[in-house]
Amino acid sequence: MPNTQRLDTTRLQKIAQAYWESAALMAAVELEIFTAIAHGHDTIPAVAKAVGISERNAERLLTVLAAMTLLSRDGERFANAPDVQRFLVKDGERYAGLWILFTKPRWKAFGELSERLRDSQENRLGAYVDFTVEDARRYHAATYSIGMGAARLFSRSVDLSGRKRMLDLGGGSGAYSIVATETYPGLEAIVLDLPPVTVVADEYIAANGATGRVRTLPGDFTETPFPQGVDIVVMASNLPQYEPALIRRVVAKAFEALVPGGEMHLIGETLHDDRNGPLSAALWGLNEAIQNSTGLAHTESEVKGYLTGAGFAEVAVHPFVPGVLSRIAGRKPG
Repeated sequence: MPNTQRLDTTRLQKIAQAYWESAALMAAVELEIFTAIAHGHDTIPAVAKAVGISERNAERLLTVLAAMTLLSRDGERFANAPDVQRFLVKDGERYAGLWILFTKPRWKAFGELSERLRDSQENRLGAYVDFTVEDARRYHAATYSIGMGAARLFSRSVDLSGRKRMLDLGGGSGAYSIVATETYPGLEAIVLDLPPVTVVADEYIAANGATGRVRTLPGDFTETPFPQGVDIVVMASNLPQYEPALIRRVVAKAFEALVPGGEMHLIGETLHDDRNGPLSAALWGLNEAIQNSTGLAHTESEVKGYLTGAGFAEVAVHPFVPGVLSRIAGRKPG
């Protein structure tokens, strides 16, 4: 029998209104709704009083948060979902509220996406052309906690035993270098990033007691010569910011800087080879239109090709954060 299911606009409406859900989540973080509930203010009147909004508005917001399964409801009382309790309670050890708010400054720009897509002006560094120290400080206040989580995962996933010198390209706060040098005694690291960013990286390095293990090198890693004699190169969470020609240039420079037997690890939001997803990687590629950069999302096979084209052997895709990040690595022969 032919498929007689009637088409309607339900799916399209849900996508069109998805920003309402984003707004509800961000408002809950800004108002510290989840923190209030974690501290026992778990009814509508108690939440309203704790965060300074009317009971009517508290009811509206908590009803949505429960429908989004960010909260559970038992009669008049609410409780945080497990991931919310772990990451969105402000005084928690793994608080990631600033990361949830990270993209909010782009809200207006995404509302103008059609106009942005018609804008033919592009530049190599996108949002980082006029980046200041204060920009870097705000950026890494938002990304540091999530970066440290990814850094811990990297140091659990990759055996760096016996490695002596790591080059961290676009290392930002230095999270990967801080964790790796703490996990593997004898390993030192160099964070190469834009000059305003290395000012902030030095602050995080010092705060983590890593000054003797990690140093910074101000520069643009697409142009700045790399230190030679390194045995690990890491480039994490910045793949979509660059076009293929720039990635090839960086990978070739990394190959020359590595000692024989050294490894390069590219960790980033990558598309499946059929380019049909995952959505996260596709959206980060689209984000580069907002930034007026030349970057775009790359497939896993394309990234493998950048490595093999530079001379790397044993190139392979490794799982990292499913649906979000892949780790693609190769070894310099010798």
